[in-house]
Amino acid sequence: LYPLVWMLMTSFKTNVDIRTNRAKFFPTEWTLEGYRTAFEKAPIANWFINSILITVIITLAAIVTSTLMGYVFAKYEFRFKRTLFVLLLATMMVPPQVTMIPRYLMIQKLGLFNTVWALIVPGLVTGFSVYLARQFISDVPDSICEAAKIDGAGPFRIYWSVVLPNIRPAIGSIGIFTAMMQWNDYLNPLLMLNDMEKMTMPLGLVIFNSQRTSDLSATMAAATMIMMPMIIIFVMFQKQFIKGMTMSGIK
Repeated sequence: LYPLVWMLMTSFKTNVDIRTNRAKFFPTEWTLEGYRTAFEKAPIANWFINSILITVIITLAAIVTSTLMGYVFAKYEFRFKRTLFVLLLATMMVPPQVTMIPRYLMIQKLGLFNTVWALIVPGLVTGFSVYLARQFISDVPDSICEAAKIDGAGPFRIYWSVVLPNIRPAIGSIGIFTAMMQWNDYLNPLLMLNDMEKMTMPLGLVIFNSQRTSDLSATMAAATMIMMPMIIIFVMFQKQFIKGMTMSGIK
């Protein structure tokens, strides 16, 4: 935690304080000048909103699609089920660098280039999330689903009322993994976005840092704003995250 706390403390220092009192951990004089500079010299608010929008949509979509597909793979029998699941797992073995150019060309043909949808659409379904959900749902007893079916519940009601409440650790793990991956994504926004106002926080921070290499206070302030949402999410859902990791490791 020390580097994160040091970054936070540095964001409240003046540039003079940073250079003259490098050994001091706490600011000599507490100031919000770095935060004011960051908001005045760059569209930080737009970057933050873009990152929040992209992360929230993709995370919610990943939870819905992965649990639905995992439910189908775990509890239903159909032709080519094993083949389709193997193909799904195979997508996890393909490095993202291999699909980078085809994805870029597809986004251009769809007319989504330089929009937030260029980042949202490719992230709506992920093979790892489906695999994780399927492993958890496989452990939900078939007898419970059959009892619900006898009581008149349809497939979606069983999914909503029986399956989802029993896989909360998986949902928490999928949510945290997806949110952190999307929030910290730098390469895809670099490829898909051109306009300054449409950029995300990680990409915007690199550009901001390159423009203001001497303004360490503002740079640390911007970096703090990038880190804080993920730290808060991890602290809030730490129990579910650890439980999900432990159970998935046992599987």
